[in-house]
Amino acid sequence: MPFQPSKIADVAIYPLKKFCDERGWLAELFRQDELPEEYFPVMSYISFTKPGFQRGPHEHSEQADLFCFIGPSTFRIKLWDNRPGSSTYQVETSLEAGEEGPMAILIPKGVVHAYLNIGKVDGMVINCPNRLYMGDGKQHPVDEIRHEDDPNTSYRMT
Repeated sequence: MPFQPSKIADVAIYPLKKFCDERGWLAELFRQDELPEEYFPVMSYISFTKPGFQRGPHEHSEQADLFCFIGPSTFRIKLWDNRPGSSTYQVETSLEAGEEGPMAILIPKGVVHAYLNIGKVDGMVINCPNRLYMGDGKQHPVDEIRHEDDPNTSYRMT
């Protein structure tokens, strides 16, 4: 399916500001007064991805992700709008974020997403999703459609 490059409806991309002093730095990742209630995080996790490695592409049917790329390292992020009712259905967006350009990216359900560490060191990503992984008590199926497992997928980083 042919995707057209542009901005995707309902995806929020905003810079993260580092407040630095002699001790180091601090950054606000999200604020309740700046995020619609449907996207309020219910958990958070941190991951590190080695240089040259990719996570995704995958999407969620119920979950929204709030990814925070603040460093170390830099990531290439790609999003594809796979929501048939969206005004930007079949639109794709690419950007870079991380140490040189810290950003948070709110990804609604149904938007396919992937990221690749294009830096030279292990890269940190923080995610604050609005759904619990595997639901309460980890008793439910994982809400993930893993396009990376399909060798014929049209969702490619290049």
